[in-house]
Amino acid sequence: MQYVVKKTGVLIATLLLVSLFAFLAFEIIPGDPTTMLLGSDYTPERAEALRESMGLNRNVFARYLSWLAAFLRGDMGTSYSYAMPVHEVLRGKLGVTAVLSVMSWVLVTALSLPLGVALVRYQNKPFGKIGVSVNQILMAVPPFFLGILLTYLFGLLLKAFTPGKFIPFEESVPRCLGYLFFPALAISIPKAAKTVKLLRNAILSEMKRDYVLTAYSHGNSRWMVIKHHVFRNALLPVVTYLAMSLADIVASSIIVEQVFVVPGLGRLLVASISNRDYPVALCIVVMIASVVVVMNYLADILTQTIDPRVRLS
Repeated sequence: MQYVVKKTGVLIATLLLVSLFAFLAFEIIPGDPTTMLLGSDYTPERAEALRESMGLNRNVFARYLSWLAAFLRGDMGTSYSYAMPVHEVLRGKLGVTAVLSVMSWVLVTALSLPLGVALVRYQNKPFGKIGVSVNQILMAVPPFFLGILLTYLFGLLLKAFTPGKFIPFEESVPRCLGYLFFPALAISIPKAAKTVKLLRNAILSEMKRDYVLTAYSHGNSRWMVIKHHVFRNALLPVVTYLAMSLADIVASSIIVEQVFVVPGLGRLLVASISNRDYPVALCIVVMIASVVVVMNYLADILTQTIDPRVRLS
């Protein structure tokens, strides 16, 4: 319990620092939102009056505290570009990114666990040796580049989907999920390759332990030892990594959405920064950073819960 309380305190402090640094980062970015809002009607006098009405002339830390207090109450502010509450701007976009991230995580899990075991089972055969080499290559491929390749192959050549023609949930859920499958695949393949390597190494490490020799002495084959004894013991680092990878997947979704023209948080973030719509951009950045921090926190707690040896150390 003491460990959880300590970690929770660190989590809260980290989230506060993340929000502060994100707020200050948008203060450093060149450009004035009043310039974008006034457009051709811009004059120094009108800009100053608008800044005064928007509270932008106040001290930066006073504005941060006001924003933080409102954010904790559920008030995310008002979008400069859309002239509407930020939560309404995010409503549809957040759902798209959430579904894409979950699909990617499911693919990572579904691909990596059987492949990791297969590479160990057939490690001395051509499948195992070729698989390790291919896996190393896939680990190094950036998701956005893989997205470009998948768009060319499945979109332009095989016509499996129409690039840039996203189908909303309201129009057709199956077709929407079918479109999102390809960006999810682009995100999941490099992550799955890393998980495969982690699981393979964990299994091979477990195979050197004394209990494996005992299992062999009882007449078990190599596959039976892996299946019934080694696999579950090797899962701890993999489960922890999979829990942490969801945060990385969310961040990758922001980038891959640009390649597949998915109307999620990624495209909205880029547009908001370009338009100096800082309330929207700040909220998205804080939300993404919070997911990363919270998932790492949960992964740490999960590790302590699963393995008492780690908790005692």
